[in-house]
Amino acid sequence: MMSHLQQTLSSTTKILHIVIAIGMMSLLAIGIYMTEFEAFALYDLHKSFGAILLILALTRVMWRIKEGWPSTIGNMSKVQHMAAKTIHWILIISTILYPVSGLMMSIGGGHGLAIFDLEIVTATMDAAGEAIPVNGFIGDLGYNIHGFIKYFVIGAIVVHVIGALKHHVIDKDETIKRMFSVK
Repeated sequence: MMSHLQQTLSSTTKILHIVIAIGMMSLLAIGIYMTEFEAFALYDLHKSFGAILLILALTRVMWRIKEGWPSTIGNMSKVQHMAAKTIHWILIISTILYPVSGLMMSIGGGHGLAIFDLEIVTATMDAAGEAIPVNGFIGDLGYNIHGFIKYFVIGAIVVHVIGALKHHVIDKDETIKRMFSVK
């Protein structure tokens, strides 16, 4: 178990952080593109990668519980510390809530779930090929959450990156180096 005073991050922590960050930002950008330009051909890939990202995010949460929170590096005011914790919680919760809401929307809306053509949950279609909702309330709730949460995720990512750059450029501490150092 990682002690609260430990300054290093495990390779697992670093890999999960980087892969999930790249995955979330990519899926967010693709999702916005898909909805703006009605790029229906991308939906299956978006759902496949989203489902995989959910598995990785759940793994990351379990790993964080096992290792504990890494200690802060450098001096921060109580307000900065609280802001950093809040942003980290928003990001961690959204890595779970975003793909879960997507699954709610897809499965509840009758579109099912296939991961790279491997059918996990069968779509429910009528004779004309239109999806028949399995649970309209769940589908609609997922749709609303999935659409609304993007603003929190984008904001939290921007604040997280600005905070990391502040640590590196202004505070000149080891925060970014700790995430990207190779042992």
